[in-house]
Amino acid sequence: MPNHPLLNLEIHDVAFGGKGVARHDGKVYFVPFTVPGEKITARVLRQKKNFGEAELVEVETPSPDRVVPPCPYFGICGGCSYQHIAYARQLEIKSAQVEQTLRRVGRLEHVPMHPIVGAPEPYGYRNRIRVHSEGGVTGFFAYDARVIVDIEKCELAVPEVNRALRRLRGPRVEDGDYSLRAPGGGPYFEQTNPTVAGLMVETVRAVARGNGVLVDAYCGAGLFARALADRFEKVVGIEANPAAVESARRSAQPHETYIAGEVGAHLGETLSLHDAARTTLLLDPPSEGLAPRVCDLLLGGAPAEVIYVSCNPATLARDLAALGGGYELQSITPLDMFPQTAEIEVVAHLTRRG
Repeated sequence: MPNHPLLNLEIHDVAFGGKGVARHDGKVYFVPFTVPGEKITARVLRQKKNFGEAELVEVETPSPDRVVPPCPYFGICGGCSYQHIAYARQLEIKSAQVEQTLRRVGRLEHVPMHPIVGAPEPYGYRNRIRVHSEGGVTGFFAYDARVIVDIEKCELAVPEVNRALRRLRGPRVEDGDYSLRAPGGGPYFEQTNPTVAGLMVETVRAVARGNGVLVDAYCGAGLFARALADRFEKVVGIEANPAAVESARRSAQPHETYIAGEVGAHLGETLSLHDAARTTLLLDPPSEGLAPRVCDLLLGGAPAEVIYVSCNPATLARDLAALGGGYELQSITPLDMFPQTAEIEVVAHLTRRG
């Protein structure tokens, strides 16, 4: 039998991803479902060279920020990380994680943080979920395991999605993955939290200087392009998904153009056709961030302003480090697009040096 010792630990931070951080005998231990300031008993599950992973056994001294999770599946289902923490404290934790990640990964000495934008509705905000069904069990994967937890209701989903989940559940449902969504939407990526997506658009509008040309890379169906079109003389969107491009074109104004194709294949030529001093480049890449070629094309095209919308602070930090020689970071604004989870959205505003 493996040895799983018990440790008395004090949580002093929460790492990106949602696990509490403690130190014992010079080693760091990560313990999920804990809150900074708590004294706990934890069982060590895995010992690595420089850190250990443990599970919470008992909270000896709870934090005043600890709350009772409203979801009966919390801690078993792998979807949420923070339901045990008061929402205001969640926002503080996420904002600090963004700053720490930019300093550590991006080697940024100064991070011009703006206050985090919280969600008006910390629950009941998701307009779609993806569930799995196997052997008559329908739900989400368990925390830290590929076992399906049977879920009757998701506290993060809007009522229409939960009604769809109830219709799907049953012993005769075929094994497979199912995307359940509120009415509307198309066969391409759309924001899962429309309310915070609107606040994110407002955040981008607040930093964009306007005038000249907007190049919207990874534009999807034109969420940002449409919202900013009144601020620019010309808008050019680039998107690999043809269905999203077709949707953007259907509602385009005369000064909007949408290109179907990979950003790396079209960004260089698009930037070269316009005056760099009057060009704003908006980037909203997938979680992998920017490919090295896209960074090179950006630096070569040298647009006067870059607005980078990121769903992954670690790849954002990496990309900001790559752009640091040519651009100065003006502001970082985190947004809580997915309350109760470890995910964080960030809007970074950069201007060309010199």
